[in-house]
Amino acid sequence: MQPLLQTKQLTKVYRVDAIETPALRGVNLEIYPGEFTALAGPSGSGKSTLLYLMGGLDKPTAGEVWLGGQRIDGLSKAQLAQLRLWQVGFVFQAYNLIPVLTALENAAFVLELRGEPREVREAKALEALQVLGMQDYAHRRPNQLSGGQQQRVAVARALAARPKIILADEPTANLDSKTGLALIEHMRSLNREQGITFVFSTHDPRLLERVDRIVRLEDGQIAA
Repeated sequence: MQPLLQTKQLTKVYRVDAIETPALRGVNLEIYPGEFTALAGPSGSGKSTLLYLMGGLDKPTAGEVWLGGQRIDGLSKAQLAQLRLWQVGFVFQAYNLIPVLTALENAAFVLELRGEPREVREAKALEALQVLGMQDYAHRRPNQLSGGQQQRVAVARALAARPKIILADEPTANLDSKTGLALIEHMRSLNREQGITFVFSTHDPRLLERVDRIVRLEDGQIAA
C-alpha cells in the first residue's frame, strides 16, 4: 500500500529580525489510507506546524510533502488552494465558522466554492450534520451554538466535502470533557465506518487513548 501522505526531511525555520527559530528538523513521516493518527508532544514541539505543512497551509524551509502521489510543497498558492478545496479537509481549533451563515450553510461552504448546485451541496451538508447529530441545529448561526456544537459543524464542513484526508488541529482543546469525548467518538466512528483518514495534533489524553498510532514530537523531531 502506498502512503496517502508523506513528508521527507521536512524542515521549517521561522525568521524574525535575523533571529532563526527551528520548528521542524528533518521530519520523515508516512500516513496510510484509513489511519487514525495523532501528532503528540509538548507545546512548541512542532505538531501544529507539521499539520499545517502537510495540508499546504504553509511552506517548508526544506524537504518535501507528498499527497496522493503528488509533491505539493512547490505548488503555487492557486494550486494549493485547489488542492485543499478538493483533497484535504481541515478542522481548526478556533472552528473558523462564518458568523453570518447557518450551520447548514457553513457545512456546505466548501461545496459551494466547488460550484456544486445548491440542492446537491445542501443534501451532502445535511447528511454530514446528521452523522454528527447536528441536523436539528442546521438553521442556527454560530453565535446560537455552543463550542462543542460549533466544532461538530466544523467537522461536518470537512466531512461534507469528502476529502482524502482530514487534518484536525487540537480539535478538543476548547471543549469540556463530555463534549470533547463525544466528538472523539463521532470522528472514530467516521474513520471506522467510512474509512476516512484522520491526523490530529493534540495533547488530549482522551484522544490519544483512541487513536491507532501516536507520533511523538520533541524539539521539531520525531521522538517515537
